[in-house]
Amino acid sequence: MTEPFPARLAPHVLSLLRIVTALLFLEHGLSRLFGWPSPIPTPPLFTMYWFAGAIELAGGVLLTLGLFSRAAALIMSGEMAFAYFLSHAPHGFFPILNRGDGAILYCFVFFYIAFAGPGPWSLDAVMISARGSRGAMQPAA
Repeated sequence: MTEPFPARLAPHVLSLLRIVTALLFLEHGLSRLFGWPSPIPTPPLFTMYWFAGAIELAGGVLLTLGLFSRAAALIMSGEMAFAYFLSHAPHGFFPILNRGDGAILYCFVFFYIAFAGPGPWSLDAVMISARGSRGAMQPAA
């Protein structure tokens, strides 16, 4: 029995979710470190906000490409949990009031990707496929 149409598309939709979320997150890193596309003042080197920007920039690039996706997503999920409790939660309990709903959403989408993987449209999938095809070409001992 074949899978229903939506189930067959699920891995590709996972890749699409990863790419779109990573590109949105990458914008935060670009803005924080380079003032583009949003003119945010660049934080001093090696401060907490500088490291946040570095994680957003590097993680956004890695996750967009689907390279080291699980590790990058887990680190970015942790950054967003940390950001929520440090920057948002002190301003109130409800995320709509403390403006932390974005941080929570990023945290859990990245957490999901860390466990679900990057999907088929990723460099991780290409490397795994290449490794598997190389093994298939090896002569039996």
